[in-house]
Amino acid sequence: MSDKLQIKVNDNGPLLVSGDIELVDGEGNAYTTKRIFSLCRCGHSQAKPYCDGTHKKVGFESKPRV
Repeated sequence: MSDKLQIKVNDNGPLLVSGDIELVDGEGNAYTTKRIFSLCRCGHSQAKPYCDGTHKKVGFESKPRV
């Protein structure tokens, strides 16, 4: 049985993705992923689509609530 997919929106930070998921680009090419990884939301990461912590340096702020 596969792990349930979870995407956590971190305040002022990345999306934390965990579970059984395949991440693909706009052309359908699969990225290499781990069971848990972070996706950039600030747009400044040098490792896009992954987070490299740059959001802290640029002062990214976002606290979305549903």
